[in-house]
Amino acid sequence: MELTRRRRLYGTILLVFFIATMASGFHLAEERNAGGFFSGLPMVFAFPSEVVAEAWEKRANLPGLFWSYLPSLIETLNIAAVSTLIGGALAVIMALLSSPGLSPWPRLTPVLRRIMDASRAVPEIVIALILIYILGPGPVPAVIAIAIHTTGALGKLFSEAAENSDMKPVEGLTSVGANWMQRMGLGILPQVAPNWLSYGLMRLEINVRASAILGFVGSGGIGYDLKIAMQWGLGRYDQVVAIFLLLFLAIAVIDRLSDNARARLVKG
Repeated sequence: MELTRRRRLYGTILLVFFIATMASGFHLAEERNAGGFFSGLPMVFAFPSEVVAEAWEKRANLPGLFWSYLPSLIETLNIAAVSTLIGGALAVIMALLSSPGLSPWPRLTPVLRRIMDASRAVPEIVIALILIYILGPGPVPAVIAIAIHTTGALGKLFSEAAENSDMKPVEGLTSVGANWMQRMGLGILPQVAPNWLSYGLMRLEINVRASAILGFVGSGGIGYDLKIAMQWGLGRYDQVVAIFLLLFLAIAVIDRLSDNARARLVKG
């Protein structure tokens, strides 16, 4: 009963602290904002309704716009796919080397974990801005930036899945003289493959959105076309809607492929 009362006390203190932090943060944002939150709340749907209304008037142009923006969408998907493959491959290595009980060099485990923390702590857009200044605008800075962030994010998820795997197959392989690569490939990977595939495909969806956002800073792809269309404003909103629909369809297709691939891997 004493432990229960203590837990309730700690929970109440945390709840009060959370509410106070949210209230103070909202008050600070309200003071520094150009307009009031509640006074501007009725205008939330004003801009989206204007965009949708113009796109509906020019709905006959949408099929042609889909076709014209398809190459930009393919470039965005290529950026996301290549960065996911590079980041996923590095994440597999980092996860296996940084998992306690699996790493052949346990002293490197905290170092590798801090590297993964640092790689996912910096947003992709910040890394891309630095690389654009060094390498110039184009898809290469976007690929490198997203791959760095993907390595840290997937490395964390992969290592947690590997740590929770059953160690009995690894012990059996060790007893018959298997090396580290054989123990990981035959004892760990078959257990974690469904989760790793699910994480990787989910990260691919995130990277598609990230590559589209990086187009706003000059990394190419459909994000750059979206930036141009929104800068022109009124008269180009049908292009904005076409780009958003293409991105939505791409994400939906990737989601369905993810579900099918994971189901086939788990159930056969």
